Amino acid sequence: MGFETPQPDLHELLREVETGKVQLPDFQREWKWDVEHIRSLLASVSLGYPIGVLMMLETGGEEVQFQAQPIAGAPDSARSTAPERLLLDGQQRVTSLYQALESGQAVGTLTTRNKRISRWFYVDIDKAIDDGVDRIEAIIDVPEDRMDRGMFGREVVADWSTRRNEVHAGMFPLSIVFNLGDVLEWFDLYTEQSPQNREKRKAFLDRVVTNFTGYKLPVILLKKDTTRAAVCNVFEKVNTGGVPLNVFELLTATFAVNGFKLGDDWEQCKGRLSRFPALQGIGATELLQGVTLLSTRERQEASQASGGDRGRAPGISCRRDHILQLTLDDYQRWADRLTEAFLWAAAFVGSEHIYSSRDLPYSSQLVPLAATRVILGHEAETAGAAMKLRQWFWSGVLGELYGGTTETRMARDVPELVAWLQGGNDVPSTVNEAIFDAARLLTLSRRNSAAYKGISALLMKGGCRDWVYEQDIDHASFYDLRIDIHHVFPQKWCKDPKNGVDAKRRESIVNKTPLSARTNRQIGGAAPSRYLPKVLRESGTSEDHLDERIKGHLIDSRLLRKDDFEGFFANRAEALLDLIEAAMGKPVVGRQAIDGLLEASTAYDLDDGEDAEWAGVDEDAG
Repeated sequence: MGFETPQPDLHELLREVETGKVQLPDFQREWKWDVEHIRSLLASVSLGYPIGVLMMLETGGEEVQFQAQPIAGAPDSARSTAPERLLLDGQQRVTSLYQALESGQAVGTLTTRNKRISRWFYVDIDKAIDDGVDRIEAIIDVPEDRMDRGMFGREVVADWSTRRNEVHAGMFPLSIVFNLGDVLEWFDLYTEQSPQNREKRKAFLDRVVTNFTGYKLPVILLKKDTTRAAVCNVFEKVNTGGVPLNVFELLTATFAVNGFKLGDDWEQCKGRLSRFPALQGIGATELLQGVTLLSTRERQEASQASGGDRGRAPGISCRRDHILQLTLDDYQRWADRLTEAFLWAAAFVGSEHIYSSRDLPYSSQLVPLAATRVILGHEAETAGAAMKLRQWFWSGVLGELYGGTTETRMARDVPELVAWLQGGNDVPSTVNEAIFDAARLLTLSRRNSAAYKGISALLMKGGCRDWVYEQDIDHASFYDLRIDIHHVFPQKWCKDPKNGVDAKRRESIVNKTPLSARTNRQIGGAAPSRYLPKVLRESGTSEDHLDERIKGHLIDSRLLRKDDFEGFFANRAEALLDLIEAAMGKPVVGRQAIDGLLEASTAYDLDDGEDAEWAGVDEDAG
């Protein structure tokens, strides 16, 4: 990748914006600087101060071809010009300077409260040449009709709508600063007005106007041989706007060259996915990751089928640099099929009693799951395949293997899952590597933990019912009954010094279970021995029937009636470990008597902010 560092004159650059030689790539976001940012920028230029480096890309490269668009405010004729350079970083600054200094139109900007306004910018000559005045105080913005109506807008307090009015007020319009004829005409009128203005004119030209006309902007100019990945990487390192450039935006501009609107296509896809609450965490990035997994796998298979060296065959990947290599053909070949597979994945996790994105342990895990479904089709739905998929899914969740950067795991899981589901003997790495340490039960205290969400879903999958309503917890009742995770021994009771329950056990998933909002109101903050009779009355059933429903939550109701927290905790911890082992198809690590578990847990702390997570959620409910 080559680059240059020219320093073009500001006026030269703005003229190239006017003619369309400098444009924006289609991925750039809307220009939206407010009036105070523009005043500050103009003040800096008027003093000759640096305003940062711009970054541009030469057009005409073979790999990087972006759809271009003129800078906001440029004339329509700019659209008919093939750009020579694309502005990658500096959009807000260049647009502000172009509109204020070169366009000949009022600047369409915003107030600090995001109200759209149009403004002309002036320099107060007296303030600008006074060394005791901050330069930004000399930069004045006025409405489009050039009349200042004061703070309340009820009456005109200043009228600069004519050249003579500007001159009389000593307000120099920045919209003419690069037009020498207009500048000379303006100052002829200014000096005619008063002999004292001759000295002011000289000072103003020296201290302000020459700073504009002689201003140079440093530019990093990326050469046309720059790759997409390099553009993305360099952009993120020098982007002064603080908003990273993502691969979706880059591909949007790339595909637009062929007339394909990736953004519109994604909106249609998102509309289909949004019908399923569990898929709300699936964004454009996840779709592109899945497409890249499928397209790189196809290239690998084609290479091997042609007799190529297996060791040199393209790898399966969904890393960003490989996403950036996607072609429009790749996207159109796989995107619709992958979208269908995501819908299938929503049904899959729904069968595991995960109904919303809030309760989905990892959205990222759905990417290799959906890609595998595309590859295998209905073969992924056989009883044997479904059993293996469930083991892989719960291994990833309870082993907490899909947190953080997951591209390598996704790329490894897809071929391993496909081979395993097609009868291979090699178990996927995610299943082999998954470990659940028994002591982890005491640190699973917050909803944002994948294993925490997983255990809750496994309890519902196991057939636990609400304690008041005679309903299985399924997709319909989950929302109708407002099912959530609530304390079994309430926080208030646990915090009472007489009961001696430490924070680790109080907030552990062991002391929580899926219940309806109505049941939780009956529980309140009371001891189990006191709230169970209330639950019984509310449910209108027999004590034996209630005990059976409590048992479905892997809880011994006899221990609740005795307010025996120690016995309850030990008993339920063992039952949850059984549940975890069944889901993962392997023993948990460090399984032991509950005393040993508690001793081992001293090395762990509650997740930061745990009390804040649960404060007020179900303590003393009702």
